[in-house]
Amino acid sequence: MRLFFVPIIGLSIGAAFTPALLDEVQGWWPSLVALLIYIPVAHYLGYQGYWRIGGLSQNTAYYSAVPGGLLEVIAMGEEAGADARMLTALQFLRLILTIMLVPLAFSILSGGAVGSAAGVQIEAVEGAVLDAPEVALQALCAVAGFFGGKYLKFPAYMITGPILVSGAAHLVGVLTAAPPFFLISLTQLIMGVALGTRFVGMGGGAFLRATAMAFGNIAITMALAIAAGLLLHQLVDEKIEAVVLAFAPGGLAEMSLVAISLQISVVYVSAHHVARIILSVTVARLFAGRIPPEESALRDSGA
Repeated sequence: MRLFFVPIIGLSIGAAFTPALLDEVQGWWPSLVALLIYIPVAHYLGYQGYWRIGGLSQNTAYYSAVPGGLLEVIAMGEEAGADARMLTALQFLRLILTIMLVPLAFSILSGGAVGSAAGVQIEAVEGAVLDAPEVALQALCAVAGFFGGKYLKFPAYMITGPILVSGAAHLVGVLTAAPPFFLISLTQLIMGVALGTRFVGMGGGAFLRATAMAFGNIAITMALAIAAGLLLHQLVDEKIEAVVLAFAPGGLAEMSLVAISLQISVVYVSAHHVARIILSVTVARLFAGRIPPEESALRDSGA
């Protein structure tokens, strides 16, 4: 079900692509360049925390601290001999806790409910009509983007493929509308349940240990994201919240949903998360040779 619904988010993000947006992209280069600093710093600090403070092996700590590219990183870590269960738990907790804590933090700072919690809905595109031909074209773009992204091996292809196809279709005027709000809400529900199922079979003690370590890692990465927001928001002409969300270590689809509900630039946020995923996997591969290739998993499991 998740594979079926995630492309809907890609279609929604693609609906924000307009000719006027091309002028905005030119002003985003400071924050895109800043990702080149943010990714290796966040990875290094997380690695040191998991290894020296959390007591994980160097292998498990290294791959658990990668701030993006979840599925690719888990596969790389397993090949290198990392503790697969702890690695998976920490990577999914990075996603889940970020999804939970970022909107909560915005609510606290604003003094009230924000986004969808306050009843916010996605505004319809002016002049757009979601009639039968439009729905058929939207579905065609979703399918083409999904399978095209998979064939071309895009990172997070199930959403990046539909984003590119939908964005191109909106830029040239083939599509004019976005998916209805109730489908976005349903997608949020399904994705939340899907993430929760990843903890099946994990013992309570290991889960609490992983949760404590994940909280510490998220504190570090979110501190870096907040610093980026304070330093860069004027340079890129975006809200501080948009920059913070663009640097937050959550999933592309999940953070895009948060951006939609908070009514901030979803295209800005999604573009940076695509770059974050690519850079995270690239940096992880680049420096993996410096980590001992094999270590006992006993240390990671607490035995």
